Amino acid sequence: MSAPVELRRLTTPQDLFQAAADEVLRAAASAVAQRGRFTIALSGGSTPRNMYTLIAANASASLPWDQMFFFWGDERHVPPDDPDSNYRMAKEALLSKVPIPSANIFRIPSENPDAVAAAEAYEQTLRKFFTVAPGEFPRFDLILLGMGPDGHAASLFPETSALQEKSRLVVANWVEKLKASRITLTLPVLNAARCVAFLVSGTDKAAVLHEVLEGNAPAEKYPSKLVQPSEGKLIWFVDRAAASELSTAA
Repeated sequence: MSAPVELRRLTTPQDLFQAAADEVLRAAASAVAQRGRFTIALSGGSTPRNMYTLIAANASASLPWDQMFFFWGDERHVPPDDPDSNYRMAKEALLSKVPIPSANIFRIPSENPDAVAAAEAYEQTLRKFFTVAPGEFPRFDLILLGMGPDGHAASLFPETSALQEKSRLVVANWVEKLKASRITLTLPVLNAARCVAFLVSGTDKAAVLHEVLEGNAPAEKYPSKLVQPSEGKLIWFVDRAAASELSTAA
């Protein structure tokens, strides 16, 4: 049984960044109060980057950084200092600007020339941190996701092999159109989270957002449809432009 979808419509991109930042702060405070720590998987992309910048500028003094632990939902198969690295983006926009212990940051070792080995190493990192037994999945407090113009989430691209993964936590997913591997959390990990939040902005996402939330195409063609937390919340933060083709567009 998947959780109901919560659609939060914001007027402008800036409103979206602020609302998503507020949700991160709320989730962090709640997790630390209840369990003594907050675990989050970060996303790449321009919309999350703007939210990270906002958190660094406005909330760095109010967050319990010592009790916050940062992971990544996916990573490009590049070194951590590469301009395309999701880790580098998050470090520049947020992590280098706040007082977070370096031991609380768990990046994907994507500099490994063997993408499969990098994925296996990150899976072991997750298993150790979350102390999950075989057959179990880690339960992140919050997983942030963007949505690509083709409907992909994390690096779960349409009609790729990773969509069928049922037991692994992390895989190297070959994406033929990119001629590259992407290292990504699997759907069972995404769907085990306490909360998954999509951040979607811009008219270029409007048609695919309509398809994901209201269309009838097979989910393998729009993998964001497959993100359905079994015992958690699913929140879509969308601005007016991205929501413009939804049936109840405001």
